[in-house]
Amino acid sequence: MSISRRLEGLPVIRFHYILLVTAGLGWMFDSMDTGIVSFVLPVLMKTWKLTSTQVGLISSIGLAGMALGAVLSGTFADYFGRKKVFASTLVMYSLATGLCGLSWDFNSLAIFRFLVGFGLGGQLPVAVTLVSEFSPAKNRGRFLVLLESFWAGGWLLAALISYLVIPKYGWQIAFFIGALPALYVGYLWRAIPESPRYLERKGRYDEADAIVRRLEEAAGINPKQEKISVSGTSSGKFPLAELFSRQYIRRTIFLWLLWFCIVYSYYGIFTWLPTLLAANLPLVKSFEFVLLITLAQIPGYFSAAYLVEALGRKITLASYLALCGVAAYFFGQATTTTDVLIWGSLMSFFNLGAWGIVYTYTPELYPTRARASGAGWAAGFGRLGGILAPSVVGWMKSGNMGSPAIFLMFTTVLIIGALNVAILGEETKGRTLDELTS
Repeated sequence: MSISRRLEGLPVIRFHYILLVTAGLGWMFDSMDTGIVSFVLPVLMKTWKLTSTQVGLISSIGLAGMALGAVLSGTFADYFGRKKVFASTLVMYSLATGLCGLSWDFNSLAIFRFLVGFGLGGQLPVAVTLVSEFSPAKNRGRFLVLLESFWAGGWLLAALISYLVIPKYGWQIAFFIGALPALYVGYLWRAIPESPRYLERKGRYDEADAIVRRLEEAAGINPKQEKISVSGTSSGKFPLAELFSRQYIRRTIFLWLLWFCIVYSYYGIFTWLPTLLAANLPLVKSFEFVLLITLAQIPGYFSAAYLVEALGRKITLASYLALCGVAAYFFGQATTTTDVLIWGSLMSFFNLGAWGIVYTYTPELYPTRARASGAGWAAGFGRLGGILAPSVVGWMKSGNMGSPAIFLMFTTVLIIGALNVAILGEETKGRTLDELTS
């Protein structure tokens, strides 16, 4: 029996939850860093007298790093292994975050944010690939959405750090706290094994078999001593060529457009949210509002984790994108604090729920030999939207365009994303990774 079939035959055991939490903590630290910079920017805007364009550029250069990091790390993970790349990118972005606290002007912060983005962007597609390759088909969607839910925890930590620390101790300490995840890499290295699917594809059958046997024994399964059935080894085809092969070109187009739309909307909205609120509210009160809006992400994730297996990926994702677009429109029209909280919370609920499904969908659509590359290149292309969006918002603000025009733009992008899912998406619920890529 092949390694892949043996992994699919496992019940959910303690190891799967350890993997989820261990990878999820890395995810949470990524989110915390992204959140911290969005809270620091309103402070730096006043302290360094930054223009709206410069604030947008700080956000965009981090996204440029994320795009390059996602592309290179995804490709490296298909060649050198998921675990090595996951650990190295965690260390890189943590140390670079600490350097941000030593920034002395706009240019130095921009350089450090690029390095942070490179490490952060490299970790996410590799982490989701690793978790997907260990998860049985009937639980894979739920596990991957729950992995993405750790992002909300990171934003909450960032909001709390910014609310409690920045007003008292200054913006630098927030970045120094963001460097602490580097201490976590030792535990990660011990707790997470390499993906057996990757090892099998690389011809390292004994290592793959040993890992799966440990899991089978932990599940109370007595593995039979039998000749290992090999489901295939690495082809000579370069992973990027695989993405554009006749078999996968439709999926690649679908995923790249999907990633562009969701990254554009997320980074455009949430990078600027504290600044947009701070323009009309005291700084501390704007933190409180962002914290409340961020809390809505948590039920958004959990609802998506349930619906992604109950209804399927396609209908849930298309619905969440469309409803986020509706909420964004009314958020732009909001004139009272109550309306800001209601529509902001709904926007947060549906946008982050959709993110969970996007991270579920992406690794399911490529074979093991190109899975990390596929996830990395889709994420990398999507980051172009993230690079563009903050700068577009900064340009619109500089042109005295108000919130109604800005959020109507985001509504349009989100509806395009929903139509893309409805037209090009395919249902993957309950199907094994081998079934989806055979």
